[in-house]
Amino acid sequence: MVEFLTSVPIPLLALFGGVFCFLCTSLGAGSVFFFKNSSQKVLTPLLASAGGVMIASSFFSLLQPAVEYCDGDALKQIVFVVLGFLAGGGFIAFSNHILDKKIFTLQIPNLQNYKRNLLLVGSITLHNIPEGMAIGVAFGCCAVGDVGAVVLALGLVLGIGLQNIPEGASVSIPLRRDGMKARQAFFWGAMSGIVEPLFALLACLLAMFVAPALPFLIAFSAGAIMIVALIELIPESLSGSKNLTILFVALGFCTMSLLDIVLG
Repeated sequence: MVEFLTSVPIPLLALFGGVFCFLCTSLGAGSVFFFKNSSQKVLTPLLASAGGVMIASSFFSLLQPAVEYCDGDALKQIVFVVLGFLAGGGFIAFSNHILDKKIFTLQIPNLQNYKRNLLLVGSITLHNIPEGMAIGVAFGCCAVGDVGAVVLALGLVLGIGLQNIPEGASVSIPLRRDGMKARQAFFWGAMSGIVEPLFALLACLLAMFVAPALPFLIAFSAGAIMIVALIELIPESLSGSKNLTILFVALGFCTMSLLDIVLG
């Protein structure tokens, strides 16, 4: 396995990571064939553990490398890392506000189902873009042959993939509930994740070949992933058992922390 990781080109690893997350989205969308409502007992540990993994990944796989790329230059750390992190988090927070608070609360008389469905699919698709970018940047900052950095990037992929499963279901199940056929609902639920492999590859190439912008790109992705976990995953998991949420957030975070210690 180690030899395989060191032999595969970094952009191809980023593409594989994005494809894995797309398949996880498809897996979640496939739940529409079995039931129309998702069980909170299943979603709580899944979302909570993914949130813990992504919080740890935002630091170990992204933010810490961004600081190291500044070579101890305090000005670069402030300009690239701090502002990049704030920009990434602000981008997600602003997108969440516009899409969830403005669009989905509009009261439009006789709003047809297909318009509602278009907004639903579109919002989740836009939400997946920074996740794909985070995957690409995580791999883009890996040196050739650096197995430890690659494994940490794979940990980020795992965290994003886990949260994509209920995300895919959150698209397909409402579409099915609105009367769409199961196959169509599955298709649109799966397609909401197709942007992840595309942006993973694009961000990886950008990170590899635009070196001066690398700290900012990494920090931007770290901020985006952190805010996704804090405003999407953990609050959603808290709608179930709070104790279970705390336990699985801690387990997810500790898993990534242990990986960093062992591989560091």
